[in-house]
Amino acid sequence: MERTGHCLCGAVQYTATLPEEGLGACHCEMCRRWTGGPYVSVRTLSITFHSDETLATYTSSHWAERGFCTTCGSSLFYRLTVPGRDLLMLAAGSLDDLSGLALDHEVFIDRRPDAWCFAGELSGRTSAEVMGG
Repeated sequence: MERTGHCLCGAVQYTATLPEEGLGACHCEMCRRWTGGPYVSVRTLSITFHSDETLATYTSSHWAERGFCTTCGSSLFYRLTVPGRDLLMLAAGSLDDLSGLALDHEVFIDRRPDAWCFAGELSGRTSAEVMGG
């Protein structure tokens, strides 16, 4: 499915192709600090930026970077930078239309603060399961 989106100020605009799957929430410390809560996102199959003069990336680890708008500060994506691993997780809040998308999984569930939880049945993976250790 194709969706459009943008940052808070509208300086970064995109069109993305999403798979037919749900939204995920990440509870790792980096995502919590980056967003102020869980990072709710959706995997992309492809993305085209139409307006990206204020798009910047921050290398948050040796395997990934995070995209954001330098004008309004909106979190836009998390992308793996490891060779051979093509993964871009788009911030769900930046999508113009969330219809048809439901939260269906969480990662780093062992790092989820007691202060919040989501309703409903969600699949979950621990830090060890995500990191392969």
